[in-house]
Amino acid sequence: MSRRKLIEMTEAEIAAYLDEPHLCRIGTIGPHGEVHLVAMNYGFVDGLVAFWTYRSAQKTRNLQRNPALSLIVDSGSHYAELKGVSMSGRAELRDDPDTLAAFARSMGSRYGMALTGSTGSKARASASKRVVVLLHPDRVMSWDHTKLAGGY
Repeated sequence: MSRRKLIEMTEAEIAAYLDEPHLCRIGTIGPHGEVHLVAMNYGFVDGLVAFWTYRSAQKTRNLQRNPALSLIVDSGSHYAELKGVSMSGRAELRDDPDTLAAFARSMGSRYGMALTGSTGSKARASASKRVVVLLHPDRVMSWDHTKLAGGY
């Protein structure tokens, strides 16, 4: 069996890993063809990985021009601990109130942010300036080096 197949996660393992409250890094294509990378929290909307950002942000403008989107979620600091999921596909931008609310609920439950008090009111106040970006993946790759049990 190939080494790649040994460390690949199953669909259930990918779902469980992504359900943990990690950070992700997203890549969009900038106006001059450069890759624009940023770190983000993420959540889920309609079963898809999603994040929200300001409507006027560079990543939003990049995705309006070119919906190509890459995302990586990874963890571990030593080779034997490395684990992650990489996705690439097409971005869908939504700014309707139902999607914004669904995303805010997802973020609140994932990262322990209550949608009440000052944090909740700040999130609600900024919602009208935001868009939710959903990733429709064409390609998903995963790795879990813990499956090698310390072997290389």
